[in-house]
Amino acid sequence: MKEAYFRFYAELNDLLPLPRRGQTLSHAFETTTSVKDAIEAFGVPHTEVDFILANDEPAAFSYLLRDGDRISVYPVFRSLNPSPLTHLPPRREGEIRFVLDTHLGKLAAHLRMLGFDSLYRNDCEDEELAYISSSQQRTLLSRDRGLLKRSIVTHGYLVREAQPELQLIEVVSRYNLSSLIAPFRRCLHCNALLQPVAKELINDRLLPDTRQRYHQFHLCPECDRVYWKGSHYQRMTRLIERMIQSGEPGCSDRGTSG
Repeated sequence: MKEAYFRFYAELNDLLPLPRRGQTLSHAFETTTSVKDAIEAFGVPHTEVDFILANDEPAAFSYLLRDGDRISVYPVFRSLNPSPLTHLPPRREGEIRFVLDTHLGKLAAHLRMLGFDSLYRNDCEDEELAYISSSQQRTLLSRDRGLLKRSIVTHGYLVREAQPELQLIEVVSRYNLSSLIAPFRRCLHCNALLQPVAKELINDRLLPDTRQRYHQFHLCPECDRVYWKGSHYQRMTRLIERMIQSGEPGCSDRGTSG
């Protein structure tokens, strides 16, 4: 029986049983084993890992373990740049886009409220979610570790929080989204970009009180829903302010402690 030794850093320890956090952990193996498979055997999806050191040298997920190897596993660094180390996988350029599993419907609506492209269906199977994430280059947000362990998924995140508003704060912080928030531009129900619409074109769809009090409206071109700055607007605005504050300097950085 061969043995390799693993150390997980920073918030990756959140994914380990409490007695194993912050410890050097042994992994016994007989047959050829990739470092990716070994990491996931500890319960850490590969999508949570930004880079790996094997005996103090950068290693890919395909690295094959050898007897006596010492493996260091790191999450995403928010403030520190670990260059020239290679990120696993390479970081995506351009606008970040999400696809969410069936347990995260309210989070999807919240992300859309902030203006982020977020696909969600409550009948989507795991195989389809993984395919969408890969083929459309969308980051998969999930509460299911098994889904994130699928090899086809290269970019994903295991959402820790259970309450939707806390989930939103978590995702905004994880991906440094606060400066990218462009609220109220997407349909909360279908994710399409909203379009301004003249009041007279939708007058017959409005209740008398709404028709009297409000004069600016937007229409979803996909599901035909009408939006205006009603009584819910101030509550949503306060939530957005909290999201922006969550990304301001002074918030905790990732990957800076063991």
